[in-house]
Amino acid sequence: MAKVNYYTAEGLKRLKEELTRLTSIERPLISKQIAEARDKGDLTENAEYDAAKDAQGMLEMKISKLEEIISNARIIDESKISTSKAMILSIVTIKNTKNRKTMQYTLVSENEADLKTGKIAINSPIGKALLGRKVGDKVEVDAPAGKIKFEIVKISK
Repeated sequence: MAKVNYYTAEGLKRLKEELTRLTSIERPLISKQIAEARDKGDLTENAEYDAAKDAQGMLEMKISKLEEIISNARIIDESKISTSKAMILSIVTIKNTKNRKTMQYTLVSENEADLKTGKIAINSPIGKALLGRKVGDKVEVDAPAGKIKFEIVKISK
């Protein structure tokens, strides 16, 4: 059974745009490269042809994977998100109990995670620790540097 992934409307739109780019731009480009390499003669010793066929195989695998992800994607209704506990698309403000620094993260699906923009995956160590927790809860996260303790300061959407 295929794994269902939850996305924001924006995240699903990005995936569909990537699929369109791969099928309408990249696929014809590789087909052209294969045709040009084939026109050069003997295919048994044609490195360009082999490279183009390998690139085609990788591209088709990527397209297939994206199609599978999109077909199993579900859009999250942001209006039904509760702020009583941390869940996907919650904006969670946490405080490191040791150094007192606060951080704010949006919990998102694995494919939408982007630490630079403050989006962390719900299946990441911090995401897993925060899911289902309430304001005031203290969580412990196993990080490469050791265990880090956080307190949930605020949950919003």
